[in-house]
Amino acid sequence: MASDELDMSQSNQNRLSLQQPSLPWRMTSSMVMGVTAALSRGFLYGLNSVEVIGLDRFLEVLDKRKDVEKRERGLITVSNHVSVLDDPVIWGVLPLRYAFNPSNHRWGLGAHDICFKNKLIGSYFFAGQVLPTHRSQHSPHGGLFQPTIKQAIRLLSASSLPSPSEASEGHGEGNVSDPFSTGELTFTTTGRDRYTSPSIYTRNRHSWVHIFPEACVHQHPRLLLRYFKWGVSRLILESEPIPDVLPMFVDGGQRVMPEDRGFPRFLPRFPVKFRVAFGEMLDAEKTFGDLRARWRDLVRRDRDKGTGTGRAELPLGELTDELKYGKEAVDLRIEVARRVRLEVLKVRRSLGYPDDDEPGFELAETWAREPSEDKFKSNVDDSLVNKRK
Repeated sequence: MASDELDMSQSNQNRLSLQQPSLPWRMTSSMVMGVTAALSRGFLYGLNSVEVIGLDRFLEVLDKRKDVEKRERGLITVSNHVSVLDDPVIWGVLPLRYAFNPSNHRWGLGAHDICFKNKLIGSYFFAGQVLPTHRSQHSPHGGLFQPTIKQAIRLLSASSLPSPSEASEGHGEGNVSDPFSTGELTFTTTGRDRYTSPSIYTRNRHSWVHIFPEACVHQHPRLLLRYFKWGVSRLILESEPIPDVLPMFVDGGQRVMPEDRGFPRFLPRFPVKFRVAFGEMLDAEKTFGDLRARWRDLVRRDRDKGTGTGRAELPLGELTDELKYGKEAVDLRIEVARRVRLEVLKVRRSLGYPDDDEPGFELAETWAREPSEDKFKSNVDDSLVNKRK
């Protein structure tokens, strides 16, 4: 379902022989992404007013990544989430020449119950480089350790790298084993669906992944932020090598699709004022290097503890229970998410919004007292929340 076909008769023991998807798939993906971007750009600039900050700087980043063979690391962009239309509309600010080149465009995480509700819709979104993501509130298959997060980690990574523990010990390239070699050519999110693993293709190495860590539409009058969920922490801690991280901030989508809108709810409102701000590329090693070092040490200690059990080296993106649920692992993810959130707040502040982040808003437990419904007005910050988007 919703996946590119693989010629299994020509499969090789070495997955790295799979250079790129088939030509029909690449053409389909290019058309889906290009046409969607053209419609988004037409809506933005034809019906609304748009202010983009830092676009030239971001385009320089994309231009440097155009040659897949010369990329040295993946790219994570991260932003607040104010409307169901944030993605793809915000990418309408990019010139159209970027839209028809999927290998240099973003991979996103899309809600399975919306983007993959049937085969036709799922095929469209998968061709548009959206990965099927389950949310725990709506699915038993959701959560931090679902297969989609593993795919995102592998998309950000190189096609052949040592495990974190080997890297920290300085093993040479000749001693490196392919961390994807024990993976599959396809992946499933439910046990019943089946998707081609985009990470099997060498052309997808060091990809760009965009993520909305608030993981729901959050419309606050002053554009305050919720806490950031820990999927972004896994991407930063586990991808190899450390990805580039670029924070963003968006404003305007909440006026196009306000959560308290009346009939007809499905129609966007316009004209509105859009603002999209691309921040500075972070010094990822300076910002997260100490946490990654602690993660590598934790992985090494967990590996050493299991040496006598005959446990094989884990493929990239797969974790033991200790690395999933152990206190040290959880604390590391909390701190990574906190630091990422601070960087997005810096972009928000640069746009002139007041520096009025509330103490404790960065913590999950602060928001635990919210209602369990899908749509509600938050009793924490009086924002409008939609957890189905």
